[in-house]
Amino acid sequence: MNINVYTESTPNPATMKFIVNKLLINGSVDFATRESAEKSPFAKELFKFSFVNGVFFASNFVTVTKFDGDSWDDILPILKEFVKGAVEAELKVQEEEQAEAGNFEGSETEVKIQQILHDYVRPAVEQDGGAITYKSFDEGVVTVELRGSCSGCPSSTVTLKSGIENLLKRMVPEVTEVISEAL
Repeated sequence: MNINVYTESTPNPATMKFIVNKLLINGSVDFATRESAEKSPFAKELFKFSFVNGVFFASNFVTVTKFDGDSWDDILPILKEFVKGAVEAELKVQEEEQAEAGNFEGSETEVKIQQILHDYVRPAVEQDGGAITYKSFDEGVVTVELRGSCSGCPSSTVTLKSGIENLLKRMVPEVTEVISEAL
């Protein structure tokens, strides 16, 4: 199979999305540090580049976060070539595949919140090179975790408050607020 790599900017200026024409992983996985990438041959290799500060995988793309001092103009061709080669060599994203979480747990309200996040929010967040994970629901407050390009993105607070919070309040009257758990 001939692997094609396309790049797409994200709302976070420090991250770039590298999209390939092949499924890399079912679900998503975030490697925010070099140490966390130990069980991912693909991420471990990416972290060998001095300009790589974070790596996130979901379905058919990898989002790379660079350090502030580095310029995309300089590193984009290098990363694009590396991603193409890694996918062609079938470098694994994870040593063991994790089962895709589709079974929601908790109260009726919690299951409804998780379903909405999965059906409506996740696809939009993945479009921007990130991921959202449901953490908890307590006394009207939904706690989520933002990963990938959403982690540290200047516009993620706006997305969280105006987009996700408004959607959940409208669809689940018990929801009063949505907050993000810091990584």
